Amino acid sequence: MLFLKIMLTEFIAEMGDKTQLMLVAMTSRYKVRDIVLGTAAAVLVLNGLAVLAGGLVSQFVPDWIIKLIAGAAFLFFALTSLKSDDDEEEEGGKGKFKIAAIAVFCTFFVAELGDKTQLTAITFGANEGMGKALIVWLACSIGLFAADMVGMAVGLLVKNKMPTGFLNILAYVIFAVFGVLTVHTGLELLSTAELMAANLIIPVTVAVGVIFVILSAIIYIKNRKNENA
Repeated sequence: MLFLKIMLTEFIAEMGDKTQLMLVAMTSRYKVRDIVLGTAAAVLVLNGLAVLAGGLVSQFVPDWIIKLIAGAAFLFFALTSLKSDDDEEEEGGKGKFKIAAIAVFCTFFVAELGDKTQLTAITFGANEGMGKALIVWLACSIGLFAADMVGMAVGLLVKNKMPTGFLNILAYVIFAVFGVLTVHTGLELLSTAELMAANLIIPVTVAVGVIFVILSAIIYIKNRKNENA
């Protein structure tokens, strides 16, 4: 059956992917409803773009821009992971829910844009044609969403069994690593497009890493002072 074939292919393609690990980390910052809503919306939009538009977004937006934005998003979320859980709870409410869901949507959208799962959706869409676009869209969306919910479930399991603050540290490390690596990839693509000298890739990546570490230290020290106040 076409539906099951596409769904299982998308599910397997997403397993172990960076966005699945990203959702593991997000369980330290956001509630389940925020993650589910943001992820579901991003999955539907991404696969809709891939199947119906044939990846036009990826074609018109240079890969290096996508990667640099994704890298910046990862580093931003790493910094927010330094925030204490108490501060997170104090900011609760409907406004926080809306912001969190949008934050999850934007980060997931940018991270997954141009990824292998979207390319899988584009391939199926091209092979099956517009006549079966709805089936391809739904199957890809369900497969991707199911795999990412597995990631979220793992995050919740770890959160409930690990010491307080452990998942925040894990989230910081995951986002920081993906952030620096993605920025490095974006710089390599920028060099390939002959918009930056190749010998500047490492120095710029290191500079980004140093700035990120300095910002992390500032935020950490500030949070400790607030806790001791």
